[in-house]
Formats: sequence, C-alpha cells, structure tokens
Amino acid sequence: MAKVIPFKAIRPVNDKVHLVASRSVDGYNSAELRDKLAGNPFTFLHVINPDFDDGIKTKPGSKERLQKVKNAFKRFVREKVFQRDEQPCYYLYRQIKENNEYLGIIACTSIDDYMNGVIKIHEQTLTTREEKLKDYLEVCEFNAEPVLFCYPNDEVIDKLSDEISKSRADYDFTTTDKVRHSVWIIDSRKSVKLLVERFQTIPHIYIADGHHRSASSALLGKLRRSTKKSYTGEEAFNYYLGVFFPESHLKIYDYNRVVKDTNGLSVADILNKLETDFEVDALDAKDFKPQQKHVISMYIENKWYALKAKSTIYNPNDPIGSLDADILTKHILSPVLNIHDLKTDKRIGFVPGIKGSGELKKLVDEGKAAIAFGLFPVTMEHLKWIADTNNIMPPKSTWVEPKMRSGLLIYSLED
Repeated sequence: MAKVIPFKAIRPVNDKVHLVASRSVDGYNSAELRDKLAGNPFTFLHVINPDFDDGIKTKPGSKERLQKVKNAFKRFVREKVFQRDEQPCYYLYRQIKENNEYLGIIACTSIDDYMNGVIKIHEQTLTTREEKLKDYLEVCEFNAEPVLFCYPNDEVIDKLSDEISKSRADYDFTTTDKVRHSVWIIDSRKSVKLLVERFQTIPHIYIADGHHRSASSALLGKLRRSTKKSYTGEEAFNYYLGVFFPESHLKIYDYNRVVKDTNGLSVADILNKLETDFEVDALDAKDFKPQQKHVISMYIENKWYALKAKSTIYNPNDPIGSLDADILTKHILSPVLNIHDLKTDKRIGFVPGIKGSGELKKLVDEGKAAIAFGLFPVTMEHLKWIADTNNIMPPKSTWVEPKMRSGLLIYSLED
C-alpha cells in the first residue's frame, strides 16, 4: 500500500511567493533567464543558477556548482525569503491553466515504494542522468520540484480536497504565463490522520512525470543506507517530494514528431510506401488533429494527410505495440525515413501537443522541418496498462499537465 506522508515544508514567506516560484532553468532561453535574474532578486533561479550573482562560471553538475546551489539556498533561508513549518503538513495545490483545473496534494513518498513496485513506472531512465541527479541531491540536500504522481480517484480524499479548496488559500497568485497557483496548508490532526490512512488503502500510485527524479532519490537512499551503520527507515533520505493528483485531475497531451528531411524521398514516394500499412487520406483542410487512436496526422509541403493504421499492423492486446507512437516508429520513421533510434538521431524533434497542431504546420512551413506527424493522446488507462504489465513506453510518448514550479514547497534531506 502507498506510503504518502506529511512533511515540514520549507516555503517562501507569503509576500514573496509569487516572486520566488519559477519554472526550471530549461524553461527559459538565455535572454529570458538573464532578465529574470537581473530583475528579480527573489526568484528561485538565483538558487539553481548561482553563477549569475558572483559572475564566476562553474561547470554544470560539478561539485563546485552544486555547493554554490546549496549555499544560495541557505542564503535564502538565512535572509528569511523562506520559512519552515514547525509540524508535518500536507499541502493542497491547485493550478488553473487555460480553463483546466488541477487539484492535488503535495507530500512525500517512500523510496521503498519505488523499489518494491508500489510506485509504478512507464518510462526507462538513463543511468548517467540518474547519477547526475543523485549527485545533486547528495550535495544540495533538498527537493525543490515534486515528482508528478497520479492515483485512482478516492472519494474521501476528493471530498476533503474539495472542501479545503473552498476556503481561503494560504498562497494564491498568478504567474506571468497566466497560470494561477493556490496552496492550502493542511495541518489539522484530523485531516492529516485521514489522509495518511486513505493513502494507505491505495495499492499503487503511478509516476506521470519525474522518473529520473524518483530513480535518483532511490539511488541516494541506497547510498546513505550503505554508509550509515544503522538507520530507522524514517530518515529524510528515505523519502522524496511528490505532488499526487487523482486521475481525473491530470491531462495527458500528445507528444508529436517532426523530421528535418524526407530521407531523399518525394511526397509521392512517401505516400506510395505508406499505403502498404495505412489508409491514406489527403485532406483539404488548414489544420488537422487526430480524433481517435490509430490515426496519425502528417503535414508535408503545405498539405495535411490522415494516416489510418490498418488493423493488420498492430496487436490490440499488446500494450506497447498498440501505441500510436510505436506504430509511427515501426511503420513510418524507421522503414520510410530511416530513423531507428529516437534517443540519438538528430534528424528528429519532439513537439508537445499542448502547443497545438499549428506548431507542427509552422515548423514545416518555416523550413525548420520537412515533415511532421501528430498523434492521438495516450489515455490514462493505456498508461496504467503499460505500467501494470512492467512495460516501458517509447521516448516522448506523453506530455502531462500540470507542470509544477520550482521553489514553491521544498523538502529538506538534511534531517
């Protein structure tokens, strides 16, 4: 059963929370990052990008850089940009973005649940990235961005969350990307006890986004257990930060593909090859987005096509083989366009479906890609099917919302 526990958050003081919480560094281009750092002394970017403040460049991932990150965080605490709760709490988090409302609980979960399969995965992790993130945690000793988890809707948790969300939030602010963030501190003994007990009735939780962060937390925990003569299992390194959304409060978008060239083939050549495995329909439309599984959109030379996979090319009882991303790779990208490894081939790019099919058209029309493919979003049921059968999705198969801000609620590993 799932162990989802309250914790003592380190969090921004109320009058600075809207200034502190930030997207990850990767979410900004270099000009945006400079502007944010120069214009806002309280942004968490000063912690995760500490070279800006002293002008001394350090190598990303180096012990020197990581120590500077830790020192910058300590400075924020020392200067009272952050405060710490005195007792373990749960935190109800709500995000409203483009008329979509997401309501979940921020808490900690156990590395043992990750290692014993109570926490289900659907994505393969890279060892090198696991090690880098483990080194980060080992030196910096805090989680600043929660792993995104989902779990089957629980009537009791849903009811409590709904009741709390009707009260005045402890944090309530809107960021410049027009996303509204609200947080309620859940500190009453009755509510905390209820949540502990209800999560213990849930047999499995699923990672929606954050596989590498989960794996690195487990690595750190194993390391510290091996070097500690005795441990109780309750030390901070046995847990890591997560935000837990009921399934109904997550949205899975498609993750689409663009290819830089056509492998020397003309449009006629490509269409001829596709007709073996697909029913190909040329569309007289300015835009097209698949509305059902096993239909793939293709945009090339100012025209949209609908590619309907023939039932003979996939097994509906195969959780991976019936994925549209897998069908696209096996029957188009690999045999037609000569792209066999999505992780290493530099001819292929990935476009989150949240940007819309118009982004695919734009990239091709502007010459940044020669051909684009759009997919129907993976359903939550299919994601769970893959996780429950211990299978692994192809790279970049899902884009899950909401995305969390860094520095909003922080879990310390120093205790």
